[in-house]
Parts: sequence; C-alpha cells; structure tokens
Amino acid sequence: MADAHVPKAESPVAREKLEAQEAMAKFTIEKDIAQHIKRTFDERKGPTWHCIVGRNFGSFVTHETKHFIYFYLGHCAILLFKTQ
Repeated sequence: MADAHVPKAESPVAREKLEAQEAMAKFTIEKDIAQHIKRTFDERKGPTWHCIVGRNFGSFVTHETKHFIYFYLGHCAILLFKTQ
C-alpha cells in the first residue's frame, strides 16, 4: 500500500491512515471504503463522523476543531471529519 500524503490535518494521522489502509484492503468500491471508515470511527470515537473517498471531488465542510483530515493513499483521496 502506498504511503499517505497528507495536505491538511488537524488530528494525529496514524489512526486514520491505518483505518483507510484496512478499508482499502477489504473493499474496492469507494462508497464501501468510506462507509467502513465512517462506521469504524463512529464506533471507536463516537458519532458523528463523515467520510468521502474518491479520485476527484470538491468539498466545503464545517467540522469540530481537531477532527479533520484530508489525505491521499495512492491515487485515492480521503476526507474524514467529525460534526456535532
């Protein structure tokens, strides 16, 4: 698996990267990868997390402080953030 490139992060990257790598190993469809990451973070860190996975998307989101990360694994971008 490719190393993560992290253009923007307000939280430690290790957990997010590990969960994304696990999801990408289990699933090939971007929606399924996003769903796995979102559900994992909801279970482990409490709701409400949102996850977007893809190769080409724009975003403008509101998130809790210190609960936002945008990174790439290979050619796939992952946006993960928490809201109240």
